[in-house]
Amino acid sequence: MGLFKKNPFGHILFIKKWLIRILGAMTHSRFRGFNELQIEGSETIKDLPDKNVLFISNHQTYFADVVAMFHVFNASLSGRTDSIKNVGYLWNPKLNIYYVAAKETMKAGLLPKILAYVGSVSIERTWRSEGKDVNRQVRMSDISNIGKALDDGWVITFPQGTTTPFKPIRKGTAHIIKRYKPIVVPIVIDGFRRSFDKKGLRIKKKNILQSMEIKPPLEIDYDNETTDDIVKKIEFAIEQHPSFLKVIPEKELKAQLELDKLREW
Repeated sequence: MGLFKKNPFGHILFIKKWLIRILGAMTHSRFRGFNELQIEGSETIKDLPDKNVLFISNHQTYFADVVAMFHVFNASLSGRTDSIKNVGYLWNPKLNIYYVAAKETMKAGLLPKILAYVGSVSIERTWRSEGKDVNRQVRMSDISNIGKALDDGWVITFPQGTTTPFKPIRKGTAHIIKRYKPIVVPIVIDGFRRSFDKKGLRIKKKNILQSMEIKPPLEIDYDNETTDDIVKKIEFAIEQHPSFLKVIPEKELKAQLELDKLREW
């Protein structure tokens, strides 16, 4: 790798590698130390192609979810199964991992800007801005940038666009799937909202069992399935379909929804 080689977004890979190493070393104990991350299905990662893979997941914090996935993906590629033991797997990290994030979030301070350099594909949210509901047109440049990231590597996205559970899946994810035909890998996470604050930067509580289940790729008929068909598949795959409400204690869910409303306010 040349010292000043860049990715398609103009980020110098040498700098990105060292940022991943440093941030990875700083955050490792958050998932194997202060708290314990229980991983299931990471063998799926080793069998994926090098690019055009879209990971879809439920969302619990702004940053901790993505950081945990960077750990798990790189650990799996280094031969570890369902484990992030020994942070040495980050010495030679996969550099073409990206994640979709709101542009306003990634500009809010120095640390988010550093995290953006690590791999953010920043987009303008069409439904919310600065804490207010809005109704904006999708920017085609945002869609193109996600396509550019898929063409170069792996992309993590949170199709609900919010950390509040059981919100509707945004159809934009289904449009991206139909347009770029990526391999779609569902991930289900839990425990992160109890471990961290909403941003995922501050440890809120220790000794929390976090979990991450990586499921087999979805079977999708890209040409014949409608966006609504794909949205429904995503809802079930990441366990955010309304039917999953039955397995969550009503009191616990109500308390979480109220807390999320207060945080947004």
